[in-house]
Amino acid sequence: MNNIKRSFLISFGGVVTTVVNIGIFIILKHITGWNYQIDNAIAWFVSVVVAFISNKAFVFKSQSVSLSQTAREFVSFTGGRVATLLIESLILWVGISLLHGNDVIVKIIDNVVVVIINYFWSKWAVFNSKTK
Repeated sequence: MNNIKRSFLISFGGVVTTVVNIGIFIILKHITGWNYQIDNAIAWFVSVVVAFISNKAFVFKSQSVSLSQTAREFVSFTGGRVATLLIESLILWVGISLLHGNDVIVKIIDNVVVVIINYFWSKWAVFNSKTK
């Protein structure tokens, strides 16, 4: 795949995942009245599923066909995402609870950090054909 197409797919996948994550966070914030960390965990879960599908199929074009190989990819993918969920939760706690920042703005900032970390995790650890 040429670099321009790959860059577009990476950017598009990141934007879709980010929009899903922030969108669900905002919707839950307005309709549930739950703590922002609960809203974030739910938004994280949905966006992880969306990200796995888009990364596997379009960004890294993983050729795994067996259920066991796909399951290994998903476990590795989710494992990396759990680490960034902890980072995300920390950023939200500092930004919202300690600094009293606007929750949506803090959520956007945390997504910038998390998208960068998640990209490299997926590229090097999850969908790297050398690790299979």
